Amino acid sequence: MRRLLNAIYASTAAMAALCMCGLLFMVLLSVLSRQLHVHVPGTDAYAGYLMAGAGFLALAHTLKRGEHIRVTLVLGLFKGAARRGMEVFSLSLASLLACLFAFYSCRLVWQSIEFHDISTGNDATPMWIPQLVMALGTVIFALAFVDELVLEILGRRTATDSGEMLRNE
Repeated sequence: MRRLLNAIYASTAAMAALCMCGLLFMVLLSVLSRQLHVHVPGTDAYAGYLMAGAGFLALAHTLKRGEHIRVTLVLGLFKGAARRGMEVFSLSLASLLACLFAFYSCRLVWQSIEFHDISTGNDATPMWIPQLVMALGTVIFALAFVDELVLEILGRRTATDSGEMLRNE
């Protein structure tokens, strides 16, 4: 099961990287088309969709690597069982919020399909397509938080050193 979850997190990170490459292509296409006085419709909208996709698809992988911003000031006050209890509480609350985020993201996709929602730009993209990427990212993000919670409860969660102390300003 661990290998499957890690593969899911890695695959969404790879998809985020592909979105970043697509974003670069869209920006370069936009700049080049302006220099050549050729109008390529939708480049700005697609660049925005790809940027959002990259951000949402990278959420779970970033969480699992310990790279999300985390306020440990309060957690640092506790030791032993009290700290573990605060970790479980924090991860429970984060899991709940991530699950709500995933639920409403999926609901948004469903509503866009039902109402035949399209973008207001000249590309007229059905909105469920970019929203589907967002929903996938939030579902995997919620899965990653629940995974962290289960690992903490079972006592198998390892503290990831993200080098946070190296980035003090």
